[in-house]
This record gives sequence, structure tokens and C-alpha cells, in this order.
Amino acid sequence: MTGKEILHKMKEKVGLSSCAPDTGKGKSKIDKHITHGYHLVKGKSHHDMEDYVVAQFKQVGDHELGLFAIFDGHLSHDVPDYLSSHLFENILKEPDFWNETEHAIRKAYRLTDTNILDKAVELGKGGSTAVTAILIDCQKLVVANVGDSRAVICKNGVAKQLSVDHEPSKERKNIENRGGFVSNFPGDVPRVDGQLAVARAFGDKSLKEHLSSEPDVSSELIDDDVEFIILASDGIWKVLSNQEAVDCIKNVKDARSAAKHLNEEALARNSTDDISCIVVRFH
Repeated sequence: MTGKEILHKMKEKVGLSSCAPDTGKGKSKIDKHITHGYHLVKGKSHHDMEDYVVAQFKQVGDHELGLFAIFDGHLSHDVPDYLSSHLFENILKEPDFWNETEHAIRKAYRLTDTNILDKAVELGKGGSTAVTAILIDCQKLVVANVGDSRAVICKNGVAKQLSVDHEPSKERKNIENRGGFVSNFPGDVPRVDGQLAVARAFGDKSLKEHLSSEPDVSSELIDDDVEFIILASDGIWKVLSNQEAVDCIKNVKDARSAAKHLNEEALARNSTDDISCIVVRFH
């Protein structure tokens, strides 16, 4: 078995994946009714799969943390691979994580981006979007994101977006203030310097002067109204609205089957991008 194969087997055991198609599931130890499932499908492009997923419950001292993330790479799979191994590690190292969780996450995002830029020779010129969700003791959910991967919560059948889509058209002024520009050419969507279709991302050293890696962070208390959350790359959100995604899986009780069903629905709607999805069910 090669070193890469051994690494892949290790990642599978702890809920990390970049292989397509790939799937997995797990559940909380303190509340067996809380389960998660994930599913990935490679898109129709000729490059390797560039999505990475983290989905696991982890005991940290007296606390249980659900750690969930979608990393959607561009120009390289090395940056999202690095993120899958290091971002949560950096977040949990922050001394104020338990008292000022949102502040700690912002600091860890900035630190991780600096580390990626410092390793640009090794990791290459590419970058990655990210959406992360940390479930603390099955009671509080903290979501952060850069880019257009998205987190959506379902409460009483109604979809609510917890992340922010960082689109160049919405952040044009900030990009121009940094010396960059937003153009629809080449292509058919607004891009930073005519290259990147998101205004915030990890990495992308050649564009970093004009890009932000500052996350939007939000918190949500988990009460009896919460049914499930969806984390997914833009391969789903390009073809499904938040409510359509929620309606698509509201009757699918198994979290892994729900994630797979969402991916299949996106494919049926002609999504051509890499697709990765995590569903966490609370009932």
C-alpha cells in the first residue's frame, strides 16, 4: 500500500474524504438521535476532484464537538486538502475558543490563510472556499464561511441560510479599494480581476491583494424546531434554492441517504461542478 493510500484510509476512519464518489455517516455519542451523513460526486471537468469534506464527532475534554466542513478548491486540490487537516486544529488551539467562539474562529481563519500563503511554493497557486459548522455539546451551532459554499438550517420545514455568499458583484467596492476590479469577461459571471468567481477565499496568492479571507460567522441555538442542517458546495446551490434543497430531503430520515439524494437531484438538474454535501439530522 502506498503512502497516499494509507493516508486515505486514515482519513476515511476519522470522517475526512476527497475521493469521488464517496460517502460516510456517523452519530453523536451524547445524543444518539443526532446523526450525520456526507456524499461527494466528481463533476464533469477534466481535473481531479477538488472538494474535501470533514464530518466527525470529537470528544474534547468534557465536551463533544461535531466538526463539519466543505472545502471547495479551485486550480488545485492541495489547498482544500491542507484545510481539511489544519483549519479545525487551528480553531481548537485558540485559547478563547470556549468563551469567545466566534472571535476564535475568525482568528483561526486568518492564521490558516497566512499559513497557506507561506506555503504557496508547496501548495501551489490555487485556493479554496470553505464553510464550517461546529456543533457544541449538541446545543449550539457556530457556522463560518468564505466563498460560496453554503450552510442552510431547516426549522419547522422552513429553510434559513446561516452563511453568506461572497459574490464579487456584492463586494465590488472593497475589491476596487484594494486595487482590483470585477469583470464579467471572460465568462458569464462576475469575477475578481476577471479570474475568480468568489470575493473571499483561502489561498490564491496571486489575487490575495484583492481578495479577503475574513469569514462571516453566525451562531444558532439548537432547539426542538431544528430538523436538520445542510452544508454543501456551490454545485448544489447553482441549481437548487435553499427551500428546494430542504424540501428535497425533508422526508429522508437517514442523513447519508439525504446527502446522496441532494447530490442526485443536483445532477438531475444538470449541475456540472464537483458536488459535496453534508446533512446533520437532529430528530
